[in-house]
Amino acid sequence: MQIHHSKIDGIDIIICENDFIRLAIAPGVGGKITSIFNKELGKEFLWKNENLLLQQYTLGTDYDTHFYGGFDELLPSDSSETVDGIDYPDHGELWTTALDFKIENDLVSVFGKLELSGLVYKKTLRLEKDSATIYLDYCIKNESHSSKNFLWKLHPALSIKEGDQLLTKANKAKLVDPSYSRFSNPDEFRWPMIEHTDASLVPAKSKSMDFFYLYQIDKPEMAFWDKKADSLFLMEYDKKIFPYQWYFASYGGFQDHYTAIPEPCSTMPISINEAAALNQCTVLAKGEELNTTVKIYAGKYRQASI
Repeated sequence: MQIHHSKIDGIDIIICENDFIRLAIAPGVGGKITSIFNKELGKEFLWKNENLLLQQYTLGTDYDTHFYGGFDELLPSDSSETVDGIDYPDHGELWTTALDFKIENDLVSVFGKLELSGLVYKKTLRLEKDSATIYLDYCIKNESHSSKNFLWKLHPALSIKEGDQLLTKANKAKLVDPSYSRFSNPDEFRWPMIEHTDASLVPAKSKSMDFFYLYQIDKPEMAFWDKKADSLFLMEYDKKIFPYQWYFASYGGFQDHYTAIPEPCSTMPISINEAAALNQCTVLAKGEELNTTVKIYAGKYRQASI
């Protein structure tokens, strides 16, 4: 793996690449992955908001207004909420946290302590040799003085076009919020058919969007298939860490953006307090840590293991 430094809009980034993949990560912007580019296909998998520059924001900044795209992670919350006596901001605090980094033995690590929650976050990136496969090794430790209830969610904004398809082994689904959906039925349904429509297929750009919880998942993976390019973006993970999946997609209805975000998530529903009452969120006791690996494949569909 080759590693070198560059800048985007004045922000330092680290570029990691092999013969198949070129990946860029910005430690100072919450460890956001700004690019996953497949050299064989000449394809950029991640969506970018062309109206915004990459920049650092202060804690508590509104996320939607400053939605740049790329591959974020939400930690320790999604919506603004008071949890364990702490006022967590919109989309959590990781995305506005400037992380340190270390490069050693073909590994790139970004790490830092979140100011409000006291969680210490570390992500180590490595590329598989001779493959379009990326490994993200994580450690999250609770260094606060009390137990913490929280949400952790992967949040890759993908480039899409009509006919692309979300691939998941989820059996059931329901709307997160009807105001963020082209559908109105609030009841649980068998994925992917709702109101005589296959919700896994990307429609043409319009003024609509989707936002679903997906659950009762048979296999811990979430993928997006570009049928025309015959390419696949696949995330494989530990179901014990991410027992739920969320799926947000804007087909022009959210600020005219056209992107889809498949989201393995530790928590359901969106409120951590509600999820905690249902024992459906991540809990770390004082001094406890979790360690896990997420495997990402971004390449030709026929070479994937799905």
